[in-house]
Amino acid sequence: MFKRLLIANRGEIAVRIIRACQELGIETVAVYSDVDKNALHVQLADYAYHIGPADAAQSYLNMEAILAAAKATKAEAIHPGYGFLSENADFAELVTNSGLVWVGPRAETIRQVGNKDAAREAMKAAGLPMTRGTNPLVDNDEAYRLAEELGYPVILKPVSGGGGKSMFVINNKQDLDTALHKVDVTKSAFYFETYIAQSRHIEVQIMADNFGNILHLGERECSIQRRNQKILEEAPSSALTPETRQRVGALAIRAAKSVHYTNVGTVEFLMDVKTGKFYFMEINPRIQVEHAVTEAITGVDLVRRQIRIAAGEPLNKRQEDIMIIGHAIECRINAEDTENHFLPAPGEIEFYHQPGGPRVRVDSGVCAGLSVEPHYDSMIAKVIAHGRTRGDAIKIMRRALHEFRITGIKTTIPFHLRVLDNPHFCTGNIDTQFVYKHMKNCEPPKRKKTLDCNAADVTLVNSAW
Repeated sequence: MFKRLLIANRGEIAVRIIRACQELGIETVAVYSDVDKNALHVQLADYAYHIGPADAAQSYLNMEAILAAAKATKAEAIHPGYGFLSENADFAELVTNSGLVWVGPRAETIRQVGNKDAAREAMKAAGLPMTRGTNPLVDNDEAYRLAEELGYPVILKPVSGGGGKSMFVINNKQDLDTALHKVDVTKSAFYFETYIAQSRHIEVQIMADNFGNILHLGERECSIQRRNQKILEEAPSSALTPETRQRVGALAIRAAKSVHYTNVGTVEFLMDVKTGKFYFMEINPRIQVEHAVTEAITGVDLVRRQIRIAAGEPLNKRQEDIMIIGHAIECRINAEDTENHFLPAPGEIEFYHQPGGPRVRVDSGVCAGLSVEPHYDSMIAKVIAHGRTRGDAIKIMRRALHEFRITGIKTTIPFHLRVLDNPHFCTGNIDTQFVYKHMKNCEPPKRKKTLDCNAADVTLVNSAW
């Protein structure tokens, strides 16, 4: 096992990795930019190394600076977390060529699955079900022709990248006109896929050692999204039966084997609500933001498992050992103005009290007095509720969010409470268009009356804050 590991990331995921390393007896090295010098991950790590200025996202993308930090602190391995350099095959290759261990899949695997066009070809060869699609577009004339050939609606996607960025749903020629004014298909590679209007986003967690053993840990439902980005996840999916879970898990393992996958990753599918059929979307070669719901229902610590696999250990479980117990929901608490198109709302956190109690977990990278910086992702924390049933998990999450207090900035807590009170969500009647169909005109959470015993009259307290 490694003695010292550098974390090439920040925020919540850096804190999560530090905690896993502490449990494994591994010393940790945090890296930080100017604005992060007092950040929680810097305070919790054994060592900290400054890597860049406050214009800041670029600091965590500076490969040379991160490798220099690893060399200076005598780290033996680098964990990239998610985002930043986690899916950068060149960086993974630099790490291993420098004699360090990369905590993740091999560079050649990252290259193959990171290019959506190459990944689709590999999955076709492996026999995975696919939506109809095109090769990368050459120019606008070809875009119009191929969109007509596939038949509207289609979705325009970049060949590389993730997080729902630069994706456009095209329902007609006018939509395509608008999309092509926003992107240049001659300079950046884009392609079309047939768009399934009523679909559920189902992803399967996999883990694979260096000895050819691959397991799946069930699925996660990630259909609650805005701008193609996830905001609430749960596991298992209310749409799947034990039989369909076994079927999609087998597809995920087949996909992983076809690219010789190692370490932890996610195989993502779209499920057509009308037909129940699954279609391969992509493989994410890293730990996911929503990994905690899988940890809750399986009892498997995925970050510790990542590190153990990277250190050369075999998997210590068989597929029949993976048991799914109960139901878990995760809410991403972001510094966003949900009443203004979810625009980021950075600023200083004046007061911060996170929820606790039975069956509640909070993964966070902040505390009172720190700021949510405009340079980075707006996520403040993740709240995970684990219940005996889905209904139980919803009740626990409601209780937890009512207890969560953050002042000084706007957050998505009130929005999540509205989702949890929505009858369509409560019955599991959801798809990827849920937010657009059901959350436009929702009333804010009701204010509850509480008696202030030190006051002469009754005061009103907003239970959402």
